[in-house]
Amino acid sequence: MHQDVIDLRSFYYSRALGRVVQRTLRDRLLSAWPAGSTAGMTVAGYGFAVPVLRPYLGTARRVVALMPGAQGAMRWPAGQANHTALCDADAWPLDTGAVDRLVLLHGLEAADSPAALLAEAWRVLGPGGRMVAMVPNRTGLWARSVSTPFGTGRSYTAGQLEAQARAAGFVVERMGAALYIPPSDRRFWLRSAQIWERTGARIASVLVAGLVLAEFSKQVHAPTPPGAKVYVPSPLEVLGGIARPRPAPKRAPPVGRTH
Repeated sequence: MHQDVIDLRSFYYSRALGRVVQRTLRDRLLSAWPAGSTAGMTVAGYGFAVPVLRPYLGTARRVVALMPGAQGAMRWPAGQANHTALCDADAWPLDTGAVDRLVLLHGLEAADSPAALLAEAWRVLGPGGRMVAMVPNRTGLWARSVSTPFGTGRSYTAGQLEAQARAAGFVVERMGAALYIPPSDRRFWLRSAQIWERTGARIASVLVAGLVLAEFSKQVHAPTPPGAKVYVPSPLEVLGGIARPRPAPKRAPPVGRTH
């Protein structure tokens, strides 16, 4: 179930709790992909990833924010050329292998077919490309809060997210979590959010976090050239070489001094 883009924009840009979430998730993403490391790359986001994509506008070669049709799209960023596009979950307007870095935020948990969405993510990523997925933690408080965008749609455990990504062909690079404060607008939690994030990262307890945050990569085996043959010795050949050792070739004696 997709949320309306107007509600998502209101949460992240008008509500104090949403701005704290934006800063927290952006910092976590930048710790994995520093803005400078994306120079010359194509960075894309699917769902409503614009709150965490802005740091890459000045460094990446191209930044694209894909928004599902059931959610709706908005112009982004404000005051600049538009970087958003409306699309279907399983048909993105991107060439195969064109993306180097991909973020899923408010996308996977709302998809009618997560498998189809991940298959499309696999298609657009180039070999060695990286994807970060941010989804509501099934055992956390945020998945139960209908007053935030994370209380809608499908929630995940870390194991479920990992299994689904592996089934789509991705390789797990790291599993983590974020949002250790409760989904509350109280000033105490908002002001102490960074402290709670640092504490939560040290104890590494996904059970109390609001989001499961994971990084995956697309690994593709190098193709074998046409007509190339790979020789693999049989076990009999290997054992035969051990059973019948061959003498070392004779070498010519060293040349001595003449008297």
